[in-house]
Amino acid sequence: MYNFNYHKPSSIADALKLLGSSEDAKIVSGGMTLIPTLKQRLARPSDLIDLKGIPDLAFIRRDGNMIVIGAMTKHADVAASDVVTGAIPGLAYLAGVIGDAQVRHRGTIGGSIANNDPAADYPGAVLALNATITTNERTIAADDFFTGLFETALNPAEIITSVSFPLVEKSAYTKFRNPASRYAIVGAFVAKSAGGVRVAITGAGATAFRVPEMEKALAASFTPDAIKDIKVPADGLNSDIHASAEYRAHLCNVMARRAVTACG
Repeated sequence: MYNFNYHKPSSIADALKLLGSSEDAKIVSGGMTLIPTLKQRLARPSDLIDLKGIPDLAFIRRDGNMIVIGAMTKHADVAASDVVTGAIPGLAYLAGVIGDAQVRHRGTIGGSIANNDPAADYPGAVLALNATITTNERTIAADDFFTGLFETALNPAEIITSVSFPLVEKSAYTKFRNPASRYAIVGAFVAKSAGGVRVAITGAGATAFRVPEMEKALAASFTPDAIKDIKVPADGLNSDIHASAEYRAHLCNVMARRAVTACG
């Protein structure tokens, strides 16, 4: 690692002040991506601003027809939450299959969403559940948040404070896991609500994306067979040593059908 200044503010205001006054500061939430990046000397921040000292950012609560989760809430806490399990079981399941136990007890929902790793699980849930991301400045709709590879709509001096998930009738997440890291080679989150069906894919492309053709077909008939012939084009999908773009395109359909089945 390179040398850097470490800060642990006790409030959002203090964190923002540090962020604005530092030459090249980085926010640390769980550190599951940033710390390995620093170890490999792929980043050289002047300052690290650790959000763990801000107690107001870690919580899970039901607010009317929403489940609101604080940005610093750990994956393990989401997975074990009776509030989440009872209201959106697909979201609780997703949190429970992120990485391994060590990652789940350190990584946070806000960090995962802000980092927007193409193989991350949470972006699929955010899109499929039509969540709203709240920051210190504004609220951002899920469809407007993820903009590209490791890119989001967040401004440089903007910090996620919470994520709000509307209640749905049915939800499920399935993924084809990398056997070593357990990251999603391809994951599919399906959510059915009174407003229709949303299908989101993660792991396959540069960022999570929805599949409108599947959504339309499932709105007419919520069965796996309704989407068995709908193909996601391989053009633009990720291709690496783990899976080719063509194989990922095939998995998009397989995982989506499994998710529909898991919805029950």
